[in-house]
Amino acid sequence: SRLWFFQWLPLLPMVIASAQVQGQVGGSALLVADHPPGFQVREAIWRSLWPSEELLATFFRGSPETLYRSRFLGRAQLHSNLSLELRPLESGDSGNFSVLLVDKQGRARTQTLQLKVYDAVPRPVVKVFIAVSGDAQPPKTCQVFLSCWAPNISDITYSWRREGTVDLGMEPASLFTDGQVLSVSLGPGDKGVAYSCIVSNPVSWDLATVTPWESCHRQAAPGRASYKDVLLVVVPVLLLLILAGLSAWHWGPWSGKKKKDVCANEVDQETESPLV
Repeated sequence: SRLWFFQWLPLLPMVIASAQVQGQVGGSALLVADHPPGFQVREAIWRSLWPSEELLATFFRGSPETLYRSRFLGRAQLHSNLSLELRPLESGDSGNFSVLLVDKQGRARTQTLQLKVYDAVPRPVVKVFIAVSGDAQPPKTCQVFLSCWAPNISDITYSWRREGTVDLGMEPASLFTDGQVLSVSLGPGDKGVAYSCIVSNPVSWDLATVTPWESCHRQAAPGRASYKDVLLVVVPVLLLLILAGLSAWHWGPWSGKKKKDVCANEVDQETESPLV
């Protein structure tokens, strides 16, 4: 019986292997039960080890079973080669898994797998900040700062590409804040040059493309803000918010304590005053 099989599992000699698997939210992940040639599987047990220990699927006497109470109930499929497919993946499915294989000679092989589930990368947002002289005419050269941002994503990598060139990379000296900001100098010959910000994680990627020379021309029009104007507004506001937060943190607890001390002194004075 299956219960008897679980009882003598610790007595089996085991060979241990490990692997890593990556998946995307909404997609699928295939956890492969790897075994050497000539290893004729008789029984198999799939388990989740972390964040919770759960029985996911078994294979006994030629019969697969996946209807075990776990967070993967209804999302686990045991294939004929005893690999386990999980779908659709959810953001909380990352964790460690193991499969125990026993062959017809009673030899056991355990494999551990680490599953990492990532969100799909959204399309990034690219903003153009221009540094120009006070000249009202379109500048002959234009210093551009391109800022790239992708919301609510972890384990993300930023890279830049100048479109229409063979070299896809950018000089490290022109990159700031882990590649999120790119600094380039443009001239009249760069009117049609486009730059793409590429955001990626191990399972997906996306990009956004801008032509910054257009912003250099629009910069000359009244009402356009350069990156210096943005800093003149943002920096003072940030300083005020920081000072307000420090003031609230410093005076909040002490002001409350002072009020309590004053009330306590008033009570003591009333108690000590003689009766008339």
